[in-house]
Amino acid sequence: MLNEQSIRQLLSRVLDRQQTVEEAVCALRVLPFEDLGHAKLDHHRVLRRGHPEVIYCAGKSAQQVAEIARSLAAQSARVLGTRATSEQFEAAKQLVPQMQYDPCARALWLDREPNAPRIGGVALVAAGTSDIPVAQEAAITLELFGQTPTKIYDVGVAGLQRVLMQVPVLQSAHVVIVVAGMEGALPSVVAGLVSAPVIAVPTSIGYGASFGGLAALLGMLNSCSPGISVVNIDNGFGAAYQAAVINSAIVRARQSASVGSNGDGVDR
Repeated sequence: MLNEQSIRQLLSRVLDRQQTVEEAVCALRVLPFEDLGHAKLDHHRVLRRGHPEVIYCAGKSAQQVAEIARSLAAQSARVLGTRATSEQFEAAKQLVPQMQYDPCARALWLDREPNAPRIGGVALVAAGTSDIPVAQEAAITLELFGQTPTKIYDVGVAGLQRVLMQVPVLQSAHVVIVVAGMEGALPSVVAGLVSAPVIAVPTSIGYGASFGGLAALLGMLNSCSPGISVVNIDNGFGAAYQAAVINSAIVRARQSASVGSNGDGVDR
């Protein structure tokens, strides 16, 4: 597996003469990328960003997705493919038997470390049941990126009491993802109730004048509630990636402060 820990171990073995330089070069040959002909896989990304490259499956053939998944699985304990079809999943599973698929989220994934520690702090809110597929894409992404999201579904503004009942949970979150279609008002409501950053995800849910999510997108971009960032229409993955980066940074900072405070709140 190509990650910081494995590379440190590899270099230590070379230093201790347990492995030759040539063997180390062979192990690192796929850095910074591996050329499959139809795709150049960025195995180096996990070292730069902390997470491996993700497969955007739309527009790719089933065989292309399968080959990419196999190569990523050879270098990483976790693999994620978004906008995947069942045919692409079946092809990938032939090459990577541990591969899993969520038809609601249209995501295929591999997780060889299901019991690895995960952190809380991300609240994932969906306005309506019709928005759940996009929210589920975000949920799977968060889980593979080391997060344990708190899911709050079907709390749209048409029944405002539903989201108001969740205020204590929302206010305890480090970052909140809000997924909504139609007029896209829910992120503005949530942002007015919390101090955490809010990531708004417009969905393509709505009648004709919603223009496939454009109305929700514009509504979120024009929100008068501060602290909102907006990703593209139906982009649950992008929102989850941003939330994972924010939450991980917050948790690391708090852990560092706790270690440095020596228990009395004073840094030493």
